[in-house]
Amino acid sequence: MSDVEASVLAAVRNRIGHLTLNRPGGLNALTLPMVRLLQQHLRTWEQDPNVVAVVLRAAGEKAFCAGGDIRMLYESHMSGNGLHELFLEEEYALDEYIHNYSKPLLALIDGLVLGGGMGLVQGATLRVITERTRMGMPEVGIGFFPDVAASYFLPRLPGELGIYLGVTGIQIRAADALYAGLADWCITSSQIPELDHCLNNMSWTDQPLSALQALLATLGVNKFPGSELKAMQPAIDRHFAEPDLASIRAALLAEPSPQFQDWAEETVDVLDSRSPLAMAVTLELLRRGRNLSLSECFAQELHLDYQWFDKGDLMEGVRALIIDKDKNPAWNPPTLAELDPARVEAFFSDFKSTTCAPQRLVTV
Repeated sequence: MSDVEASVLAAVRNRIGHLTLNRPGGLNALTLPMVRLLQQHLRTWEQDPNVVAVVLRAAGEKAFCAGGDIRMLYESHMSGNGLHELFLEEEYALDEYIHNYSKPLLALIDGLVLGGGMGLVQGATLRVITERTRMGMPEVGIGFFPDVAASYFLPRLPGELGIYLGVTGIQIRAADALYAGLADWCITSSQIPELDHCLNNMSWTDQPLSALQALLATLGVNKFPGSELKAMQPAIDRHFAEPDLASIRAALLAEPSPQFQDWAEETVDVLDSRSPLAMAVTLELLRRGRNLSLSECFAQELHLDYQWFDKGDLMEGVRALIIDKDKNPAWNPPTLAELDPARVEAFFSDFKSTTCAPQRLVTV
């Protein structure tokens, strides 16, 4: 087995195709060869009548997938070889394919799932997490915007939760993921061997999805107490419905309720650490996404991608946080007060909502 093939393990057991992301040392961050292997196996199994369902998981206990290979994106843009655009095009095509997959796809999410990892799992038929799961779309922290269809799935969360998660880039725990609707079931990490045993011994009918749902109902829960998002949602809905980021920030600073004041102050501190341009573009992107189809959301994100490496803050964010590691990015502009709204609007000015995202059919 080559190193490329070893980065995604594939096997069929009891008529279930199992795909395992296998770069635990790199927190299973996605590479272009991994994207292509996932696409290849999913297409093969979709056409195979002997495969009734697919399970997607990852090796290691730390992360399901911490996102895309950000260093590669940086180095590709610096070299001018275009690999960063190719990766994003094929990653989005894979994610859209998963959203529309014709067989039940169960994503077993143990550990961190961020960015590109969320792109893989949010289109899955069944999203199963554990108590170790931490979810997030943290892109604004490196000067980017939430992509991989975040402009589709975040705005469709209850109230303003998705706007809050996208603009702040914070991570959430299992109880919050269930409450927000970013996961369907939670099992304990110690139950994973039991889940595998059941999958290996199921007797299949002509309704595999119903069988999987019944199994998860016996093993897991679909809600449990302790959701911080639930406790904070009244304040989130008020503040993150404000018309722009400056208004959101001002409203947070003026939070009148003692029960929400600590959270509001902490949220302002988070906003002040992020790229102002990335946050403002994210706010616009997510609000536009509420009225777009899935394919249009992917297309809009690609439209921004093609501009962002030259005109956005990603390269500076990656330099400061990943390459040089000085943790002191020089955002352009450095503050929200200095951000020209026309600069934000320019990213969207020539996007046509009827555009379709590229659908690359790739052989490995």
